[in-house]
Amino acid sequence: MTKQQHPLVRLLNSTSLVSQILVGLILGVLLALLSPETAKSVGLLGSLFVGGLKAVAPVLVFVLVMAAVVGHKQGQKTNMKPILLLYLLGTFSAAAVAVAASFLFPTELHLSASSAELTPPGGITEVLQTLLFNVVTNPVKALIDANYIGILAWAIALGIALRHASASTKAVITDLSHGVTWIVKAVIRCAPLGILGLVASTLAESGFDALLGYAKLLAVLLGCMLFIALVVNPLIVFWKIKRNPYPLVLTCLKESGITAFFTRSSAANIPVNMALCEKLRLPEDTYAVSIPLGATINMAGAAITITVLSLAAVHTLGMSVDLGTAILLSVVATISACGASGVAGGSLLLIPLACSLFGISNDIAMQVVAVGFIIGVLQDSAETALNSSTDVLFTAAACMAEDESLCEAAAREPSQV
Repeated sequence: MTKQQHPLVRLLNSTSLVSQILVGLILGVLLALLSPETAKSVGLLGSLFVGGLKAVAPVLVFVLVMAAVVGHKQGQKTNMKPILLLYLLGTFSAAAVAVAASFLFPTELHLSASSAELTPPGGITEVLQTLLFNVVTNPVKALIDANYIGILAWAIALGIALRHASASTKAVITDLSHGVTWIVKAVIRCAPLGILGLVASTLAESGFDALLGYAKLLAVLLGCMLFIALVVNPLIVFWKIKRNPYPLVLTCLKESGITAFFTRSSAANIPVNMALCEKLRLPEDTYAVSIPLGATINMAGAAITITVLSLAAVHTLGMSVDLGTAILLSVVATISACGASGVAGGSLLLIPLACSLFGISNDIAMQVVAVGFIIGVLQDSAETALNSSTDVLFTAAACMAEDESLCEAAAREPSQV
C-alpha cells in the first residue's frame, strides 16, 4: 500500500522551485519591514544555504569534470572552443557598453570614503601570474580554497590519466558523480528558505539608505548590466542559434540569475547552473567543464564594474579620455575581469589597475574601491546574477548551434523548463 504524502509535501512538489523562491523573497522583505531584529536572526538560514552551496560546489566540479573526461569518447564534440569565444565576446561587449554609458551619462564621486587595508594587483602581469599559479596549486588546497582553475586542472589531468582504467573504476567514478549530484539537488531544494534568510537579514542590517547618495552611479551600473542581459546577450545568442533567443535568455535569468543575485557568489551558483543545464538537456561532457570555467573567466558584470567606476574617477578629477584610451580600457577591463576570481576582493580590487591607465594615484583609486563596497549590496548582487546566468546562456547557445533538437526545451515558456 502506497503511503499518502503530506499535503505540504504535495504542495512543494507541485510548485516550481522559482515560484517557491519568489515566495521566500516576499516573506523576507515583509519580515525585514515588520520585525528587523527577527529578520537578522533569520539570516542564519541564508548563511547556512550559501555555506552549503559553497561547500558542495568544489567537490561537485572536481567529480563531474573528472567523470566527464573519463567517459569522453574519441571524436565526441565538447563545444568548448565556441563557448570560450562567446565568453570572451560577451565580456568585451560588456566593457565596451560600460565605456559608452560612462561617456553618455558621466558620473562623479565624493572621494571621502576611507579605503580598507587592501592590496590591489600591480598590473595585468600579476593578475595572469595569479591565474597560472592557481593552475599548479596543491589539489587539496584547491578544493579547500575553492580555487576552480586549480580544481579544473587537476580534474582534467586525473580524468585523462584514468581514461584507460578498468570498467569497475570508471563505474565507481560515475556512481560518485551521481551521489554528489544528489546531494547538490538536496541543497538546492533549500533555496526558498535560504533566500528568505538572505533577503531579510540584508534589508534589516543594511537597508538602502546608504545607496541613495550613489543613485546615479548605481543607475549607470545597473543600466549597463540590464542592457547586456536583455539586449547584447540576446543578440549574441541570436547570431549563434539563428532563432528567437528570449525564451532561453529569460529561462537563464529566472532559474540562475535570481539565485545568484541573492547568494552573491558565482561559486555558490555553480550547482544551480549545472542543475539548469541538466533541465535543458545539455551534454554533461560540455557543461561539467564550461560552467565552473565560466564562473572563473566569464565576467561581464565585473568588466562593467571595473570600467564604470574607473571612468567615474576620471570624470571626478576632470580628466579627458580619447577614443584610443577608451578602447584600451575595454581590453584591460576584459582581461582583468577574467582574472577577477584569482584576486582576493574580486572585481573591486582590479579598479586601481584600470585607474592606472589614466595616471590616477593608488590612494584615490582605493577610495573608489571603498565606494564600490558601499554600493556592493546592489552592485555585487546584479554583477553576480549577470555573470552566472550568462555561463548557462552561452553554454546552451553553443550546444544548440550544434544540435537543433536542444532548442525544443528552451523554446518552452520559462516556467515550464
